[in-house]
Amino acid sequence: MQVKQATPNDLNTIMPIIDEARQIMRESGNMTQWVGYPSQDIILEDINNGHGFVCVLDNEIVGYFCFMEGEDPDPNYKVIEDGSWLNDKPYGVIHRLASGRKAKGIAQKAFDFAFSKIGNIRVDTHHDNLPMQNFLKKNGFTYCGMIYVSDGTPRDAFQKII
Repeated sequence: MQVKQATPNDLNTIMPIIDEARQIMRESGNMTQWVGYPSQDIILEDINNGHGFVCVLDNEIVGYFCFMEGEDPDPNYKVIEDGSWLNDKPYGVIHRLASGRKAKGIAQKAFDFAFSKIGNIRVDTHHDNLPMQNFLKKNGFTYCGMIYVSDGTPRDAFQKII
């Protein structure tokens, strides 16, 4: 599996993957995350800003994620409750990680890519997103507290430093 920069031409392949990821969330009991989100406009903004990436297996796009890095790439991470970040150094963040049922290992590939760029990664996930929380814990991420996303809803925040 390869990670490639997404292009606007990939949008018609990415959006069905987003829809399938949303369905997988519902099947695992996560009924409230990604309701009407992320929109095609948000994914296109990721792509146009150089933050959208696709996972490609056998010349087919099988996953999508947004990766940003540098000084405070996510303004929602400025305030954390019931804990603290592991450090205040520049970090990378993954958002909108989506995979369907066509391939396994997309989350691992996305995080391997992120860590190849910067050794300090923060991520947040919905409290009901147990598959993502299990992945993060299994892969050495530390629970750091709670942040709030743009719509005001809470997310569990994690960080890993290598």
